[in-house]
Amino acid sequence: MKVLLIGSGGREHALYWKIKQSPLLTAIRVFPGNGGIPSTDLV
Repeated sequence: MKVLLIGSGGREHALYWKIKQSPLLTAIRVFPGNGGIPSTDLV
């Protein structure tokens, strides 16, 4: 599963952290992102 997460706040960081734990995830992109979230993360 590929995911595009839109936002740059704390909620998006929490969603990123939880979605990243899914075994179904193949790639996640965050736009615009922030310092705590890489903009592209291929799993």
